[in-house]
Amino acid sequence: MSARPTDEVPWLDLADPGFDTNGEQVHAARERSWWARTPYGAAVLRHQQGAALLRDRRFAQGNARWPAQNGIHSGLFHDWWGETLLSLEGEDHHRVRRLLLPAFRKRSIEAMRPSFTALAEELVDGFAGRGRVELVGELAEPYAARVICRLLGLDEDHWPQVAHWADDLGASFSTDVAAQVPRIEAALDGLSGYLADVVADRRSAPRDDFLTALVGAADAPPQGEAGLSDHELSVALVFLVFAGMETTRNQLTLAVRTLLRHPDQWRLLARRPDLGAACVEEVMRVDPTVTWVTREALEEVDLGDGLVVPPGGVVQVLSHAAGTDPVAAAGGGTGLDLEASARGERVPHTGFGAGIHHCLGHYVARVDMAVVLPVLAARMPDAECDGPGEWLPASGNTGAVSFPLRFTPT
Repeated sequence: MSARPTDEVPWLDLADPGFDTNGEQVHAARERSWWARTPYGAAVLRHQQGAALLRDRRFAQGNARWPAQNGIHSGLFHDWWGETLLSLEGEDHHRVRRLLLPAFRKRSIEAMRPSFTALAEELVDGFAGRGRVELVGELAEPYAARVICRLLGLDEDHWPQVAHWADDLGASFSTDVAAQVPRIEAALDGLSGYLADVVADRRSAPRDDFLTALVGAADAPPQGEAGLSDHELSVALVFLVFAGMETTRNQLTLAVRTLLRHPDQWRLLARRPDLGAACVEEVMRVDPTVTWVTREALEEVDLGDGLVVPPGGVVQVLSHAAGTDPVAAAGGGTGLDLEASARGERVPHTGFGAGIHHCLGHYVARVDMAVVLPVLAARMPDAECDGPGEWLPASGNTGAVSFPLRFTPT
């Protein structure tokens, strides 16, 4: 199929730190075309084509090229990034994922739900009587970091340092990542050393916890399979800590922002905590922290309408654009409806990816957010923004740096 004239295909500057992937420019481009051109390859803007692409076996994950796309061709960050689950493909990816998977069993995560609830209540107790809160520093960050500490069996008193390392590693997803390499590599060095000490402790004194299970899977894999080297285990653990803490913290702030823009849904969640799981799906559809999901072509792929992706070519699925696609059969649009989501009447979001690279820790994130959001809604039902706050660019991975709220003290 011949390519469309360039001026007929919209251009979206995803590399611009000021670009808003949820904004009207994206919506207008989606009305003109289901795909657009960007500095990082083509971008898919509609749900049907995006969902198909994420499961298309002619494409690999595509994240491995992110450092090179930003001019980073060597060094600690470059090498680590290429070895994470986001970047691995083929048998290496399958082997590492299979060995890590038992530690993420649904039953194990469900058993932690009461612990997550108690933590949420404890943190809200700390500011409920004051009637004001800076949501990132007082709730989202300590909650996400302490959940990871409890999940892995890390010393919970260490959560501020763990959060600091994870925050610095979060710059890996920023559009100015090249300028952040020293900060990222210092965090990699610090977190790797800390986790190496914890792994050594679990080998000498096993416990009934998540990390001991991971170490056991690495050291004693199922018959016929190779285990994980110490280096592979280190890479995996650093990524689990950073991704689990960073994305949950950011998505919680985005979820509260979205719910406060729909006060009827915020009040509904306060009355109906059973809608917590549906709330997570709905806010991730409308206001996702993962603003795009990448795929790389393994061969030349003709996706139609003039979009021919060469071998090695990269395509992005824009998460908000696909999730809010108004022509999606299962229901899209930017409105928020928790009950419709609970009934399965909304399109699935792409925040956890899809296919063989579907996020390994998705159930942890779903449960811990489904717990804390109803607690917040119930404890501060009249919450409103207390100033604009400070937000990361709405391109790459996004979320709040600071998010002040006020409400009637309880």
